Amino acid sequence: MSQALEPLREPHREQMLLNMGPQHPSTHGVINLLVESDGEVISRVIPEVGYLHRSIEKIGEKVTYNGFMPYTDRVDYVAAMTANEGYAMVVERLLGITDLVPRRAYYCRVIASELCRIASHHVSTGTMVMDVGAVTPFLWWLRERETINDFMEELCGARLTYNYMRIGGVMADIPRGFDKRVLQWLDHFEPIIEEFNRAASTNKIYIERLANVGVVPGKMAIDWGLVGPNLRASGVKFDVRKNIPYSVYPEFQFDVPIGTGFYGEVGDSYDRFYCRILEMKESCKILRQCLEGMPEGDYMAKVPRKIKPERDEAYAAVEAARGEMGYYLVSNGQESAWRVKVRTGSFTATQIMAPLSPGTMIGDVVALFASMDVVAPELDR
Repeated sequence: MSQALEPLREPHREQMLLNMGPQHPSTHGVINLLVESDGEVISRVIPEVGYLHRSIEKIGEKVTYNGFMPYTDRVDYVAAMTANEGYAMVVERLLGITDLVPRRAYYCRVIASELCRIASHHVSTGTMVMDVGAVTPFLWWLRERETINDFMEELCGARLTYNYMRIGGVMADIPRGFDKRVLQWLDHFEPIIEEFNRAASTNKIYIERLANVGVVPGKMAIDWGLVGPNLRASGVKFDVRKNIPYSVYPEFQFDVPIGTGFYGEVGDSYDRFYCRILEMKESCKILRQCLEGMPEGDYMAKVPRKIKPERDEAYAAVEAARGEMGYYLVSNGQESAWRVKVRTGSFTATQIMAPLSPGTMIGDVVALFASMDVVAPELDR
């Protein structure tokens, strides 16, 4: 007598906890997304922030004002020039010497920062395309980024952590013929942007992977504290260079690209990607104006060797590649700051993954997180 077969039942839906990462060879302990999923659809994402360059703010309170400048490179080592500039600006405000910084020094800062912005967007948009599945366009960007690294090496002798800015100006003037070489490169690079667009930005598969994925409405972007391209992609037209003008940016003509729902909804992953492509074009405009109108004069103000600001506090913000990067300093009249605080964009961009991810496919989370352009050293200080 054979046993009766058990009746078929609905399969038990189990949720799995998956560690999604590392997103980069160095981020196994720095950035991790703990994903709860049934194997395909995500129900919850918990962003976990580890440790990298821990206590850099506390170091800023122990070393001298000048001595902290090399550390600022590590706040964002993908776009270190703007990290240098923000710190130089806040100390200059503490000292009350903003107006004493030579105009040529400001122009040198703009040149360095905009080149660095383009190089950073090369990494962001190039790796995003690669994360979705295409390799060749990223190699094109690496080629162009290496040329920018050559320019940076001419300026300061370094290719990643520059230590170029100084309190009161910059460490060195632009080399002879530097302006002509950069202008020649711009003539070469601007058509390459369109070549990249034909290969990647307007690719049907790429668009379908990004459009309508991870939509962040404008109000949500503001509520979560998003900045830079992540904020502007949601249709919020805010750029520190325009809205809180600094340096000589008011002298230049350039636009602030915002998301318009290029192929989907406003604020989706594609808008975040394409806003960075458009920003590279605007940086090229700024560089041309800056190089062609470079003023004569000194590149460094006369600043005391020992910097001891009076008891005061100051805040200065720059438009870094990932948005507003702000430095807050409190002086107690000594040779080192009493309090150093750095505000960056990557922390909030990581945290917003929690409300955005539920209901998305696992494959879409890769594209969504890549569109936020998070760099590890901006997360934990």
